[in-house]
Amino acid sequence: MGNRVPREDYEWVYTDQPHADRRKDILAKYPEIKTLMGPDPRLKWIVCMMVLIQFLAFYLVKDLDWKWVLFWTYAFGSCINHSMTLAIHEISHNTAFGNSRAMWNRWFAMFANLPIGLPYSASFKRYHLDHHRYLGGDGVDVDIPTEFEGWFFCTRFRKFVWIILQPLFYAIRPLCINPKPITRLEVANVAVQLSFNVALYWLCGAKPVVYMMAGSLLGMGLHPISGHFIAEHYMFLKGHETYSYYGSLNLLTFNVGYHNEHHDFPSIPGRRLPLVKKIASEYYDDLPQYTSWVKVLYDFIMDDRLSPYSRVKRRLTGDVKLE
Repeated sequence: MGNRVPREDYEWVYTDQPHADRRKDILAKYPEIKTLMGPDPRLKWIVCMMVLIQFLAFYLVKDLDWKWVLFWTYAFGSCINHSMTLAIHEISHNTAFGNSRAMWNRWFAMFANLPIGLPYSASFKRYHLDHHRYLGGDGVDVDIPTEFEGWFFCTRFRKFVWIILQPLFYAIRPLCINPKPITRLEVANVAVQLSFNVALYWLCGAKPVVYMMAGSLLGMGLHPISGHFIAEHYMFLKGHETYSYYGSLNLLTFNVGYHNEHHDFPSIPGRRLPLVKKIASEYYDDLPQYTSWVKVLYDFIMDDRLSPYSRVKRRLTGDVKLE
């Protein structure tokens, strides 16, 4: 089962997040980085292709034996659906159609949401921008685990279970930490998604629906790609709250592994983040980094010093403007 994690609280700090200052320093030295900002014209076509691939998969699995449905759900569907959640992450920064067409991005995110099965794109945008603006902010940043998670998931076995249940905690955490009034876009997101799910069941039966829903839950739980949930901000080294990953899975995840670069420049699409690192390499080469998300998951479970409490947290002062 493992020993109980000795950490009994978050890592409280009384400094601002590092990304704003580093962004200012980098732009002063390399103003050409501003040319990397703006929409990625390829993104919408890649997302459309991925959605169509899943639509084809729905058709192909409807006549398979259940054992093969479950096999392809984890081996293929979970990878595509987790990648789709990261496409929605990209779109939340208006990188599909640009800031001047913000609503186009919102509706396109709902389209990208279809093969995931769980309506979340509209809510994700609202909470994710708070995460960038107030990284680690007490009562605001819902990427931070709750007190219950930190207290209860404190042994190796419990941390293993916690990783499996990541989709559940990401769904309920906003309601516990920073509940917000429901918007019309969120209602539309739910209506569009439920209509799609019902139509899929009516046209193709239960197997594609199981493939879709289970693929999303498995892909965001105990899965190699889900290592990015832990790798991005869990404090493996004291004093560091954001970490980048430079491994091959970035090819499937819109370069979300370039996470220091992303938080420094959230308006730069993932496809161009390697250029940020190349141009301003002296700002990133010496920061702690990963090359394996699988190892991140293993180390998080097996290291008795790490737990959901292993996050940098700060109390916010002044005027807090939420999405």
